[in-house]
Amino acid sequence: MAAPLPPSRPRIPGSGLAKGLAVTLRTMTRKTVTEQYPDVQPDLPPRTRGVIGLFEENCTVCMLCARECPDWCIYIDSHKETVPAATPGGRERSRNVLDRFAIDFSLCMYCGICIEVCPFDALFWSPEFEYAETDIRDLTHERDKLREWMWTVPAPPALDPGAEEPKEIAAARKSAEKLAAQQAPPVTEPHADEQARAAERPTRPQGDSKQQTDQPRPDQPKPDQPKLDEPRPDEPGPDQPRPDQGGQG
Repeated sequence: MAAPLPPSRPRIPGSGLAKGLAVTLRTMTRKTVTEQYPDVQPDLPPRTRGVIGLFEENCTVCMLCARECPDWCIYIDSHKETVPAATPGGRERSRNVLDRFAIDFSLCMYCGICIEVCPFDALFWSPEFEYAETDIRDLTHERDKLREWMWTVPAPPALDPGAEEPKEIAAARKSAEKLAAQQAPPVTEPHADEQARAAERPTRPQGDSKQQTDQPRPDQPKPDQPKLDEPRPDEPGPDQPRPDQGGQG
């Protein structure tokens, strides 16, 4: 058998009205803050879902966004073009060229699935929200308008300082460094010219120092000593008589 419920307190007549008036009085005494829109733009969160911007250069017309859209509000048209071979003897290639990319924002429910499934980062959220129209048919915006909204997309948040560098950035940096190394002029070693000049100089025999080469050799006369073949200054020549010999008459 269930236990009997405790007796409820008797309600005072008009208590609900008094509580409502108390809430009204508290609100009336607070200072109101009014945002003067449109003169003052509101501070929107960085992840605001306003409109979708298109980065046309990254679009490969893979149709993933149109197939995955639950409202079928994305319209894409394209055609194929033949690209000639890059090298002689190569094979021609065909690529898709985007003709039309439109989004009907009267059907879009801002789920963001198209942005998530895009494999080449061609779609981005923009905080732009002032795109009201008087006719619902004007809410289908073509790629020119979507391209304009692309420039209002905020920059992505900074990565964690301790995180690894993305593979795409590392690959792009390596390619740029390789290209710069190929275009740079060859750098000669600073000692290469000195070594070439040293090889052309006559080598000094080993064991002969600078002091030994400066000293005269034994078979060479000293600078102050006359040679044996030359007569002394005080010695008469062969044709002149000597002082100890008298002249012959």
